Amino acid sequence: MENWDEVRTAYQVARLGTVSGAAEVLGVHHATVIRHIDALEGRLGVKLFQRHARGYTPTEAGQDLARVAQTTDDQFQQLSGRIKGRGEGVSGELLVTSLINFAPLMIGALTSFRALYPDVLVRYMTDTRVFRLEYGEAHVALRAGAAPQEPDNVVQSFARQDIALYGSEDYIAQHGKLRSEAELPEHWFVGYDDPDSRAPFHRWLMERVPRDRLVFRVPDSRLQEDAVRQGAGLGFMSVAEAERIGGLVQVLPPQEDWTSPLWLVTHVDLHRTPKVQAFLSHLKAFAAERGLR
Repeated sequence: MENWDEVRTAYQVARLGTVSGAAEVLGVHHATVIRHIDALEGRLGVKLFQRHARGYTPTEAGQDLARVAQTTDDQFQQLSGRIKGRGEGVSGELLVTSLINFAPLMIGALTSFRALYPDVLVRYMTDTRVFRLEYGEAHVALRAGAAPQEPDNVVQSFARQDIALYGSEDYIAQHGKLRSEAELPEHWFVGYDDPDSRAPFHRWLMERVPRDRLVFRVPDSRLQEDAVRQGAGLGFMSVAEAERIGGLVQVLPPQEDWTSPLWLVTHVDLHRTPKVQAFLSHLKAFAAERGLR
């Protein structure tokens, strides 16, 4: 196809279903979108869309073109992400991702990294979804749990995070300190709203207490830490984070079953670039200084 602009326009119309939506995404006038569709249909000799009052619906031919265009667009995004990550010096964008509970560590490391390399522009993203390094969505990812298995990624063991059960001083004063695991069902807990959470400490707790004792349910660990700190119930958090927050009582000490291994993940195409190597080295040293083993 000689004119990629027309194909890209058709893809956005198929994806969004309206000319106005495609025009907004592409940053062009709606008349340009209509002109591209008409020109493409004329060149191919087939109708790509059924026009109706609510918008545009792709025909079978339009659906085929959209699938090919999506693959091509993904490949362009992948190429763009890799090009931005390359370079001879430590400069330009650095895209880093992790779960939100690692934000204190990562923000500290990224801030001190920029102090050393002021030409770096940091983009730090937190989400429960796995960012696709092969498409350039991130240059470095910090992940927890089982070792990542995606092909073409370089995976390094980073650390193990000690997890313990905590309560606030106010909660302990009101409800008493847990003296043994047998007393677990007598307490209230803060935990994940998702009953199928794969966090090992969550599964451990659900095997020992009725779910109705989980009275304060949240979507992520940062909210869980805040709820525990404010006395909503007992909850799990990393030992390092509990010490940083202060005002918490360790109810049960760390157990091996609760520990999550941490992994640093990079794509093979970017792993050896100066910027990625410099940040990996800096992050490891930064974590070691703070006692993350």
